[in-house]
Amino acid sequence: MARALSFGLMAVIAAVAFDLALTPVVRAVSPAPAPAPTSDGVSVDQGIAYLLMLVALVLTYLIHPLDASSPYKLF
Repeated sequence: MARALSFGLMAVIAAVAFDLALTPVVRAVSPAPAPAPTSDGVSVDQGIAYLLMLVALVLTYLIHPLDASSPYKLF
């Protein structure tokens, strides 16, 4: 009977030790999510589009006086 009692006591101690060993792993806090990207490409594309529109506007105003003084009547 003493042997069964000592085996039962050892089983309980092993179960408690096993539980204490795994509890920090199971209850570990998950890492924080990664921060959002600072540039997802949309802002870069929009900046390029604004730059191209500005270039087109400048070219239009630079070419327009040359076209207005042309001897050819386009319209």
